[in-house]
Amino acid sequence: MEIFLDLVKAFTVGGLICVAGQLLIDFTKLTSGKVLVLFVVLGVVLGAVGVYEPLAEFAGAGATTPITGFGYILAKGTRDAVAEEGLLGVIKGPLCSASVGIMAAVLCGLVASLFAKPKDK
Repeated sequence: MEIFLDLVKAFTVGGLICVAGQLLIDFTKLTSGKVLVLFVVLGVVLGAVGVYEPLAEFAGAGATTPITGFGYILAKGTRDAVAEEGLLGVIKGPLCSASVGIMAAVLCGLVASLFAKPKDK
């Protein structure tokens, strides 16, 4: 039963984040690219001030999978690396913390490109 509740929390929080993005696209003049950047920056800011971590603990993948989670991971990696290594952590932290997610996206893109057939416009 606990697993089911975790799934409901993740789906609800992740869904609300996606709904917020869709509402911004539908009812403002923001493009999807601008909403993407806004959500990454929002994740960084909320992660830096310590608001996003309790949300990530509550919702799990529902908070860490959307693009705001990427911003949170960047902020958390930077904060941890600066505390451990000083000023060098500003550069090293976000690269190390987000490297697995970036590599997964690159590999998924590569695999998708093997099966996709490009079309002329």
